[in-house]
Amino acid sequence: MSNIPFQTIDWTSIEKVEYKGETGTALWQSIQIEGIRIRLVEYSNGYLADHWCQKGHIVHCLEGEFISELSSGEKIKLSKGETYIVSDELSSHRSVSANGVKLLIIDGDFLKNS
Repeated sequence: MSNIPFQTIDWTSIEKVEYKGETGTALWQSIQIEGIRIRLVEYSNGYLADHWCQKGHIVHCLEGEFISELSSGEKIKLSKGETYIVSDELSSHRSVSANGVKLLIIDGDFLKNS
């Protein structure tokens, strides 16, 4: 990562892009800054991700709650105000949201497993 100058993000000006899950939908608002991606993500009621992810993330729950399922069978619930972090390739996980959730997700080169 390079030095990132002070800046603000006006999320109201960033387009929401819809992604279909196995069930439900995810709405992403994304910005990319020199090796780091920052997203506001909203999962609909009944959302189940359509894939297992091995990418690293910092995930902070802004509203609601969701389950992060690990391929090992473990299920971790995150509620408003809670955060998880994992580096690339250190887990295989997917999100499940029964009642919808809003998340701040940050990922990028700094989470590469070296």
